Amino acid sequence: MLKKGDPLPEFELKNQDGNIIKSTDFLGKKLVIFFYPKANTPTCTVEACNLNDHISQLKKAGYQLIGISADSVKRQKNFHEKYGFRYDFLADEDQKVVNQFGVWQEKKNFGKTYMGIVRATFIFDEKGICTRVIDKVKSKEAAAQILEEN
Repeated sequence: MLKKGDPLPEFELKNQDGNIIKSTDFLGKKLVIFFYPKANTPTCTVEACNLNDHISQLKKAGYQLIGISADSVKRQKNFHEKYGFRYDFLADEDQKVVNQFGVWQEKKNFGKTYMGIVRATFIFDEKGICTRVIDKVKSKEAAAQILEEN
């Protein structure tokens, strides 16, 4: 998994509207990237809504925010419109970016083992250097976890 001090990996993904978003677009800005397993599932929805509810505070602290999952653009658009999110969701359908960040891992649920995205948040400074990794994300407190060091 990407760690503190690592550079922001270069990537290009489509957002919920089908527009290409590049990681290089965020150089010169503080960036929060949160990875979540699947759009429109209960815990992911709680986390995304918590961040949306606190987007003004995050922006006031200088952060840009994007969410990434392996969902399709269509599924991301549905999720985005359903809850009126005020930030972009990126579709990593081929799991290239989740692998770059090291969040595509073996998971266990109800006795089954499978590969999937582990919930994690990465914070980058204006130079594109990772300043913090939150690997124990509390979905109901996601924004507070990001803001606690400001």
